[in-house]
Amino acid sequence: MIGPCLLLALYPRVFYMIISHKYKYIFIRTNKTAGSSIEIALSRFCGAEDITTRDLPEEEALKKKQGVRTGRNYKIPFHRYSWHDWKETIGKTLRGEKRKTRRYYNHSSAAEIRRLAGETVWNNYYKFCFERNPWDRAISYYYFILEQRRIRGKETPSLSEFIAGRGLDPLKKHGINNYMLDGKIVVDRVCLYENLEAELEYVCNYKIGLPEIPPLSRAKGSFRKDRRHYRDILHKNDRDIIARMFSKEIELFGYEY
Repeated sequence: MIGPCLLLALYPRVFYMIISHKYKYIFIRTNKTAGSSIEIALSRFCGAEDITTRDLPEEEALKKKQGVRTGRNYKIPFHRYSWHDWKETIGKTLRGEKRKTRRYYNHSSAAEIRRLAGETVWNNYYKFCFERNPWDRAISYYYFILEQRRIRGKETPSLSEFIAGRGLDPLKKHGINNYMLDGKIVVDRVCLYENLEAELEYVCNYKIGLPEIPPLSRAKGSFRKDRRHYRDILHKNDRDIIARMFSKEIELFGYEY
């Protein structure tokens, strides 16, 4: 079995999130909910001051090819540093440690975005994210990690080994925790992946006022090789582990196996 620490080490440092000052919205990214496709689509309409965070190299190349804006403005300027930011930065410098500029990073959570963007932006911008059936999401995540391991020539665990070995821990971390604070949902809308096009059309048309509905590129859609329904793929133990891990999502959004 493969442990979560090794998986996290192999998982690339990717960056996805948008804060649009032009259209006054915040798109919070969750894992394996078409986030790259949505970000690429929305980036077409981002202004020069908007925050669009970095993605995998191949996705950045796809954005450039399609003429959309790549990662920009994701580093926090020094004049926006809090006392805590300066304390940590100075402490690392004195200890001779490598320090990084404060930035919006991979799957920034609601708490982190609110702290970095400030209360005025957080309270006045429309905030949305996407959620997905956890059994289907788990399979999608497995095939994504499998592809990363294949590229690196690493051992590839079976789906059941991956699930039993806590391979889904990063998926849990960057899911519901990204849009909840103190046990409460803090975004204006949790869109459902199962109604992806309709949800995006609703948000773009009626909430953030984009001039048109951006087309989705379906980025990373080729990673999953087994297109069968999740009920035909998962064993009983797989099903039960996922149900326990994502019980809150199942309860909130009425997902059924």
